[in-house]
Amino acid sequence: MRRQGQLLQQITDLKNLYEAFYKAQKGKDSKPYVCAYRVQLQQNLLQLQHQLISGTVETGGYHTFTIYDPKKRLICATPFSQRVLHHALMNICHASFEKQQIATSFASRSEKGTYAALDKAREYHRHYRWFLKLDVRKYFESIDHSILKQQLCRMFKDKNVLLIFDKIIDSYTTAADKSVPIGNLTSQYFANHYLSVADHYLKEELRVPAYVRYMDDMVLWHDDKESLLEIGYRFQEYLAGELLLQLKPFCLNESRKGLPFLGYLLFPGSIRLARRSKKRFIKKSLLYNHYLQTGRWSQKEFASHTLPLVAFTEYAKAREFRKNVYRTMVAIEKEGHQSWVRTV
Repeated sequence: MRRQGQLLQQITDLKNLYEAFYKAQKGKDSKPYVCAYRVQLQQNLLQLQHQLISGTVETGGYHTFTIYDPKKRLICATPFSQRVLHHALMNICHASFEKQQIATSFASRSEKGTYAALDKAREYHRHYRWFLKLDVRKYFESIDHSILKQQLCRMFKDKNVLLIFDKIIDSYTTAADKSVPIGNLTSQYFANHYLSVADHYLKEELRVPAYVRYMDDMVLWHDDKESLLEIGYRFQEYLAGELLLQLKPFCLNESRKGLPFLGYLLFPGSIRLARRSKKRFIKKSLLYNHYLQTGRWSQKEFASHTLPLVAFTEYAKAREFRKNVYRTMVAIEKEGHQSWVRTV
């Protein structure tokens, strides 16, 4: 594939930088750091433009915190000016990353989000007898800087852009030349791209009949159990040898017994909420209701958090589950948050 060049001029165009700012502030426009940046917006964007042209962009300086939803993760938040930088880069470079992806790779792609991945997985799950679910062990921490940089060099020939990417990659490490920080927009693109070569190997060399990947969550389908296992072992060797990645133990089963994927359980004829998703819905619902009742949140804030939570359950057969949750919440509300959590 032809490498992309002469991108820096497009990245540094003020129109692109303004667009990057508005994307970076989305949903955070009332935050103090966003307001401070906005007060001197043109001056800040001109400074970023100069840094991009001169190759002196600032990277790193992460603020870290831990989340436990759905599992423990260390999140690295960049200063707001760097979030604008990341959007400015990806506004222009998105198309180049997109060209590397296969049709059934999802995440960090337009119209290729969670529900699109689930729709495709459900389609395959109805037609094949066996599935093999694969998951990379500590994926973001395992991404090798040298391999990632080589991949980017095969995509881009603009040395200035590559140097900026190198600075972003080198700004974070958890081991010798490994890891990209969870929370960066660039990390989402890097992590999704890192496995794109493996996607092509799986589809074009190993000829798996059905495959879906959402970041590092991968599912393969086949009608023959032994063929599926053979593909899985060869793919495991490829990941270890070419990308220095280790897979968690295989999850192999018949499709009729249910596939755990992206917070749901997929069956050939139906989809249900996974147990952890049910627990999450219960705890979040109670917490949000508490914030509303105590005045911490307005009705608007309550709705903005609750609607996506409800929408997640609506994808599955969960109407009665939601009714039972709300019924029980009303019945035991006086007992307090901790008593409710203990009933989960």
